[in-house]
Amino acid sequence: MKQRHQIAVRTLVDIVLRAGDLDMRFAMSGRPLEGIRAHQKIQRQRPDGYRAEVPVSLEVETTDLILIVAGRIDGVLETDGAIIVEEIKSTTTDLKSLQKEPDRCHWGQAKVYAYLLARAQDLGAVTVQLTYCHLDTGDTLELVEELTRDALEAFFQELIDRYLKWATTLVRWRHLRNAAIISIGFPFMPYRAGQRTMAVAVYRTLRDGGQAIIQAATGIGKTMAVLFPALKTLGEGYTDRLFFLTARNTGKASAISALNILQASGLRLKRVSLTAKDQICFCPDATCNPDACAYASGHFDRLPDAMDDAFSRDDLDRSTIEAVAQSHRVCPFELSLELARWADCIICDYNYAFDPRVYLKRFFDEENGAYAFLVDEAHNLVDRSREMFSAQLSKIDFLDLRRAVRKHLPAVYRAAGKINAWMLDARKRTHEAGGFHSEANLPDGLEPVLRVFLRVSERWLAKNQSTPFREIVMDRFFEVSGFLRVWDQFDDSYVTCSKAAGKDLQIKLFCRDPARHLKMALRRSRSVVFFSATMTPAGYFRDILGCEPTAAMLAIPSPFPPKNLKVFIAGGISTYYTQRERSIDPIVALIRSFIHPKKGNYLCFFPSYEYMSMVVGRFEESADEVQVLVQMREMDEAGRVRFLEHFSTQNNQPMVGFAVMGGIFGEGIDLVGERLSGAVIVGVGLPAVCPERDLIRRYFDERGTGFDFAYRFPGINRVLQAAGRVIRTAQDRGALLLVDQRFCHSTYQGLLPEQWAMARVVSEQQMQRGLKRFWLSGD
Repeated sequence: MKQRHQIAVRTLVDIVLRAGDLDMRFAMSGRPLEGIRAHQKIQRQRPDGYRAEVPVSLEVETTDLILIVAGRIDGVLETDGAIIVEEIKSTTTDLKSLQKEPDRCHWGQAKVYAYLLARAQDLGAVTVQLTYCHLDTGDTLELVEELTRDALEAFFQELIDRYLKWATTLVRWRHLRNAAIISIGFPFMPYRAGQRTMAVAVYRTLRDGGQAIIQAATGIGKTMAVLFPALKTLGEGYTDRLFFLTARNTGKASAISALNILQASGLRLKRVSLTAKDQICFCPDATCNPDACAYASGHFDRLPDAMDDAFSRDDLDRSTIEAVAQSHRVCPFELSLELARWADCIICDYNYAFDPRVYLKRFFDEENGAYAFLVDEAHNLVDRSREMFSAQLSKIDFLDLRRAVRKHLPAVYRAAGKINAWMLDARKRTHEAGGFHSEANLPDGLEPVLRVFLRVSERWLAKNQSTPFREIVMDRFFEVSGFLRVWDQFDDSYVTCSKAAGKDLQIKLFCRDPARHLKMALRRSRSVVFFSATMTPAGYFRDILGCEPTAAMLAIPSPFPPKNLKVFIAGGISTYYTQRERSIDPIVALIRSFIHPKKGNYLCFFPSYEYMSMVVGRFEESADEVQVLVQMREMDEAGRVRFLEHFSTQNNQPMVGFAVMGGIFGEGIDLVGERLSGAVIVGVGLPAVCPERDLIRRYFDERGTGFDFAYRFPGINRVLQAAGRVIRTAQDRGALLLVDQRFCHSTYQGLLPEQWAMARVVSEQQMQRGLKRFWLSGD
């Protein structure tokens, strides 16, 4: 049976007709919501008989495939003796310049739509009308051309012939890929305990187009247990493309490693690893200006050869993409996005699927497919999504802008001044409220001054003049644009927060509950699997991540013998904020007693840098025989690597590393065997009390889950992530000390793994005796 390959009219035209430079300098945006309204207004103004949003499609069959070209015509009007096909485009570009040089892709779309209608209704000729609507003035420009069906067919056929080269290559590749996927077996036989259960659950979820939340303990081999069955659904046609979504580079590296292992077993799979633009750009100061960047100049002319070169490889990771881009002198970031269009698996950050500012519109808006989302370390998505769907502005930023443009851009200066004046009044009210104020409604009077600023700054930015203050104008423009995008989505899941500190005021549209927005984002996929070692409790994650009530929930315990982990609870210490000072000496004594029975490497996790620093200072006063490491704020990747390198099996003295729960050492690191002997976890991991966190609590209080959703559940997942550093393989043995009286309460202990055999610490001597027996006998 021939493969059916569907493509949207807009995508077809853009792929084939683009040429010349890549020019990502500022272009006046269409402002999507206003553009939709402008479209609808024009459609309503058309005479009787005008049909809006007319679906058309055509199947083109070749020896290799059936290509379905489909889309919706903005409008069709049948008049005496003529049929008009209208394509409507909203713009803020000067209409006179568009009259002289209309966009070739816009005309291309209009012509393809005209041909599809002519073919469907057997028309000899069609009047093609390209209508531009200026969003600021409301003026319209109508460009009209009457074309015969033969002329339209010749244009369409040329597009199709050029596109089919790639489409045919893709179809032949998929036959090869599918045969390879069907033939490969699981690379690590026998399955680890629980691994096959997880793989079967993933397969069924993706096959049936469902949703699943899977908690799988460290050591299951989660990445392989997700990717292997997902690939099987790809080879069997249930899935069109896999999106492996992760929050950290370590997750990305795990996926790449797993696919490389499968490739060694015979897998054929085109996979693209997306890297952020600011990290992969060859000319970061050129702002994609073809006059300043050799890779942008003529990019689209050289892109086909670069694509041919890249497509000859399967593993399109960052280094490969950079090498191809250098060789063909094209932009590496845009090359990676173009390769993603043809890839079988895309490995990328959460943002590319969920963030309304940067999600991959070419997949999720312009095309539809049976996409599978594989969400790695999904517990991280909760707070990440809150930030994605929130927006913030700062008064001091607009003051800085005014100083920068005062003598140069009077209109921008005045517009920023009106925003600043509004914020002055808001700051006064916020100070009177104690420095923080929240309200369930949008703030009065702010929207009009923001929209004026957008218009005047946009007009100047569109001139693309190189000035010292251009960057600050652009930064404020995009901040305001993002703020208004959230403004248009504001509902009861949001709250407006104002925070005054000195002369500054921060105003934030804060998303307390991301569920509705994530639910909408999940519609971009046919199926989704959320997986992590910490998804406790599953019902919380089902609700907060916007899953359907029917989402499958599965918890797989550790595959390793419970006797390999010795767990102690020191329930006699309170780590509440008001009692932290008196807890320092007892915690220091516990740490010393914990590390004494075995010379090794240990990690101590704390809920905050401040608390950690208090304990470290006291610990170092009498730690002559112990090497001490401390996680620093804003530690970069090089610092992280140096920190972990100290965890060596060759250390001649005990070593204790102090770190913060939920930070870069609290998850995503592997210290196998003797590299880590144990961990101390101080506190139940609750997020710091702050106004925003309390707003989350109050919002969910209406459902009776306020403290749980805002504090307890996020906290316990931090604890479990930190604890998961201790046992990484079947051969590992280690000890864990939980320090907080709340670990003895059922509301917390009930969230800990059932297989943990926990011993209460009665005294330091009793704990040392238990540890000595554990290390000597393995009991």
